[in-house]
Amino acid sequence: MKEYLREQLLSTLKKRHLLPEGDFEVEMVRTRSKEFGDIATNVAMKLASRLKRNPREIAQEIVDHLELDSRRISKVEIAGPGFINFFYNPDWIYTQLQEILEKGDSYGKNDIGRGKKAQVEFVSANPTGPLTIGHGRQAVLGDTVANILEACGYSVQREYYFNNAGRQMRILGESVRLRYLELLGEKIDFPEDYYQGEYIKEIARHLLEKYGDSLRDRADDPVFKDTAEQLIFEDIKKTLKRLGIVFDSFYNEKSLYDEGKIDEVIRLLREKGLVYEKDGALWFKTTEFGADQDRVIVKSTGEPTYRLPDIAYHKTKFDRGFDLIVDIFGADHIATYPDVLAGVKALGYDVSRVRVLIHQFVTLMEGEEKVKMSTRKATFVTLDELLDRVGEDVTRFFFVMRSMNSHLNFDLTLATKESEENPVYYIQYAHARICNIEKFAARQGLRFDPSADLRLLKEEEELDLIRKMAEFPQVVIRLHETLEPQNLAQYLTDLATIFHKFYYDYRVVTEDRELSLARLALVRAARYVFANGLKILGITAPEVM
Repeated sequence: MKEYLREQLLSTLKKRHLLPEGDFEVEMVRTRSKEFGDIATNVAMKLASRLKRNPREIAQEIVDHLELDSRRISKVEIAGPGFINFFYNPDWIYTQLQEILEKGDSYGKNDIGRGKKAQVEFVSANPTGPLTIGHGRQAVLGDTVANILEACGYSVQREYYFNNAGRQMRILGESVRLRYLELLGEKIDFPEDYYQGEYIKEIARHLLEKYGDSLRDRADDPVFKDTAEQLIFEDIKKTLKRLGIVFDSFYNEKSLYDEGKIDEVIRLLREKGLVYEKDGALWFKTTEFGADQDRVIVKSTGEPTYRLPDIAYHKTKFDRGFDLIVDIFGADHIATYPDVLAGVKALGYDVSRVRVLIHQFVTLMEGEEKVKMSTRKATFVTLDELLDRVGEDVTRFFFVMRSMNSHLNFDLTLATKESEENPVYYIQYAHARICNIEKFAARQGLRFDPSADLRLLKEEEELDLIRKMAEFPQVVIRLHETLEPQNLAQYLTDLATIFHKFYYDYRVVTEDRELSLARLALVRAARYVFANGLKILGITAPEVM
């Protein structure tokens, strides 16, 4: 209802030439007392100073020209200095509850993306070591964004882009080889910039068990790098599967070279006059697309910079026919992805179809202490270790409960609490309690009846619960617009607060059979909304806790 009224108000302001230039937000708030309706806005007072008019006059003009559905809004009043108060049609509340019960598991879904293909690229960590908690945040964000798009009707492909060539992989192979030689009893001066985690030693032990000492003098044998890549990728996939994440495709950067796609991009940019040679390097004219300076795409050594393969890779996304392309990157990409989009635009593609989501980094907190992490030292915290400590559901929820634009302090103290203090348990308890209520009712001979008289639900806590549940479809639409999962986490938390208040204040199964059936219908609807919301977040909806 909030979104419906906001849209109607904005439309009226625009038609009456009352909408100021620039960003202007119409705020809708719940009223403190039912004598002032169900929801109110202070939009007239916000406009008064800009328009230099009396706020009540502005409010009256707005109310006089609002075109509202009487099935939703029964009355509109102006109060105080210019508040506009809206009264819901009581029938609307019950029709919303009926709709939830009828749609059940599909409630909240929409067909915005029907017939469209979307691709979400995320994680994309090169196979040089186990996933860290930083990778974990991106993994959960990416999978949740994919879930949001699926709830909106898109056919979604989850893709993992990686590079198994280059300096990083050479160092990985050499790190394993040196640990292998150590196991053979050789004294090794291990370089500080090599990968030093325990997993390197485990890979070396695997090679020793499989090949014995036959690799001792084979320094150039690719078996060290290839084995490390294979085992690390197996580990990465297992970790992601623990979080319920399964990729549809893995795209190897090396294939861009093997299939001539890198050369093709250079050729197309040359034909458009968008590259030139200087100081032995090849430069891309990014200044023609708003950049502060041109960028090197091929170094004087003949080695491409990361921009070139990334441009070629994104070209394949368009060529594969995706209507929506979502890239999820860490904050270290914030200054570089515009160059890639400029390259894609230069090739003639519509970059408005690309959504780039940047997430900030994660700090793992143990009380007041930071847990230090390093991707090459032996002290880093793996995502598996975090999952072992707090579990999959808690991990997923904590990674999306704050805006991806904010640095995340992952509070281990809170995450390990198995009580309602833990925000994910607070929501899951609501779902489990509903399941318990239904089991108790069944023992009393009462079961959910879709023909129950919903108008018997007249208590304010009951109506509050219905109103909040009725917001869910609009929440999903808003998620599609913003691709910010924390809004769903907050919505479910708010819904749980309303439900728990109802749970503590009222009995569902009473001596009044008809009222009991109505309340059973109410909690069944709540069960659907909790389950559907948790499913989008990739979190279980337990029946028992």
